[in-house]
Amino acid sequence: MARSPAGVLDPRAGERRFSLALHDPAPDVARFVEQHWIVEWALPAGTRHVQETLPGPHVNLVFEGRPAGIYGVVTERFERVLEGRGRAHGVKFRPGGFHAFLGAPVAGLTDRRVDIGAVFGPAGEALEAALLDVSDHGERVRRVEAMLRAAAPAAADPHAEAAAAAVAAIAADRAITRVDDVVAATGLHKRALQRLFRRYVGVGPKWVVRRHRLLEAVEAAAAGDRVAWAALAAELGYADQAHLTRDFRALVGQPPAAYAARVG
Repeated sequence: MARSPAGVLDPRAGERRFSLALHDPAPDVARFVEQHWIVEWALPAGTRHVQETLPGPHVNLVFEGRPAGIYGVVTERFERVLEGRGRAHGVKFRPGGFHAFLGAPVAGLTDRRVDIGAVFGPAGEALEAALLDVSDHGERVRRVEAMLRAAAPAAADPHAEAAAAAVAAIAADRAITRVDDVVAATGLHKRALQRLFRRYVGVGPKWVVRRHRLLEAVEAAAAGDRVAWAALAAELGYADQAHLTRDFRALVGQPPAAYAARVG
């Protein structure tokens, strides 16, 4: 099932350089996994493409060569250089979902990468070897999900579900612009909310709120329509347009108007 992913900067340029397929997880795996993404590219010799993304509050398991890697939440803009021919198959876990496999605070993985064997042991290492020659997307997804089923605890974790619900509320409601708004939406005390996010999401609720609101600003800039930036800044919880522009530049690498001109 193909969709347009949030957080990909200058997606039109990327479409000319690589293909992206997104696949929904099986229903029983969906309590852990949000989606599978598979990127494939074949660039002429001597050419390269630098793709930038703005990751959300997700852990990703990525199969690309060996060893496969588990990437915690990436808090800054992420750049990936594509050259030659290749494929990357990523498993994007739901916020809170990876804790079931890690069994420790997910904050310990933030801005870090570990090999697949560090979490999934020999089963993970065997899977990465088996996937090297598998090109069919459906078969890749089935094999990965079989490993996850075998490694997952039988019982659902209500704390993981609470973390996922809190992140979903932030993503869905533009009116949530402060941690106090998340407290009101979830009914959790602020310190309990912060502990929950550290253990299950990997970053604090303030980071999640700000990232989602900035992603909305990025999408507005890329839409091709004229944007009333002062009004949007107020709607996203900023004191004024200058503060939004500062955060936008820090994350994207250029101010909103310049990014809009680049991708328009």
